[in-house]
Amino acid sequence: MKNSLLIATILCTFILTGQETYLHCGKVLDVASGKILSEKTIVVEGNKIKSIENGYTQPNTEITVVDLKNKVVLPGLIDMHVHIEGQSSPQTYIQRFTQNEADVALQSTVYAKNTLMAGFTTVRDLGGSGVNIALRKAINKGSVVGPRIFTAGKAIGTTGGHADPTNGMRKDLMGNPGPKEGVVNSPEDGKKAVRQRYKDGADVIKITATGGVLSVAKSGQNPQFTLEEIKAITDTAKDYNMLTAAHAHGDEGMQRAVKGGIKTIEHGTLMSEETMDLMVEYDAYLVPTITAGKQVTEKAKIPGYFPAVVAQKASEIGPLIQGTFSKAYKKGVPIAFGTDAGVFPHGENAREFGYMVEAGMPALKAIQSATITNAKLLGMGENLGQIKESYLADIIAVEANPLEEVSTLEKVFFVMKEGEIFKSE
Repeated sequence: MKNSLLIATILCTFILTGQETYLHCGKVLDVASGKILSEKTIVVEGNKIKSIENGYTQPNTEITVVDLKNKVVLPGLIDMHVHIEGQSSPQTYIQRFTQNEADVALQSTVYAKNTLMAGFTTVRDLGGSGVNIALRKAINKGSVVGPRIFTAGKAIGTTGGHADPTNGMRKDLMGNPGPKEGVVNSPEDGKKAVRQRYKDGADVIKITATGGVLSVAKSGQNPQFTLEEIKAITDTAKDYNMLTAAHAHGDEGMQRAVKGGIKTIEHGTLMSEETMDLMVEYDAYLVPTITAGKQVTEKAKIPGYFPAVVAQKASEIGPLIQGTFSKAYKKGVPIAFGTDAGVFPHGENAREFGYMVEAGMPALKAIQSATITNAKLLGMGENLGQIKESYLADIIAVEANPLEEVSTLEKVFFVMKEGEIFKSE
């Protein structure tokens, strides 16, 4: 009896892991070449793409066939800058005192699902309370629906800086947060903070190299780390094989971040041409987050939506991001797609493509930044970002050719992540 049960279990496991799905695709966007390939069958086995065949191959057995003959198919999209734990609202600042960790965790599952349903099968979460690490684990286990998450856990800032979690609190609540809480004030603190993030289970490291817009602090652009502190952080992150990112609006803070070894600069609002040249020299990437800039600009016009100190910064910095991106792209700065979703509603990430194209980036380049480029930065260039044999089966489908109508990416009809269908209209 025990042997029969064991054999049945092994057989069942074999069948499940070897299951095939055939996708009959009218058009497939080869993101590497920019070519639209017609009438293809993508054969998915388990969690990977087994083959890509000409025409509409008919399976010999009872295999799932998905009809995407009137759709355009492309790889799952990758957003390099989200905050999956929260979403902007007039209550955001008071919620720090009214929500429990469980409240944040449960709401984050909704944001995760919205993100995946929008065709973003992978995201890099650049800072929350640490719930983002638990959410990643739950998604990986299959108990929660959401994208593949690479997370920074809690971002690293300086005392009073953009990632100091006690900014805006009254004195008896401020305390003296340190490296464990993500607040550093020396190279040694920086090393300890990175190691703590590693211990906590983070995948990447994020610092706030300058002031920020949404923190309850006066400056949105002053440099907030010394070069020595940044180098200590990036050197330690390199030891742990962790990609580094720096929130930065002000130019001096950006230059320190690039010279200190940071790989991606988030926002880059007040970037000078000198810094653009520096980024090209150091092969540092700009993650523009234009959608977030548009959002805070609009919300700052609503009385009471933001605290007064935040509203002023949003009005000044928000409108500049798209123009800076345009100059940086034309200057040759490497671009990685990222939106800062959470500042605006999760699931609307694809709005960024339209703003990128509007600013002068061809649609193909924008799509490549959200597929091939981001996969490479995450160390997943041989597994993600293309529809290719042996790659993970992260596949989406839209109505029109996104090279001609980039806004079609805002309405995704089909989502597959690692061979599992999560959406099929």
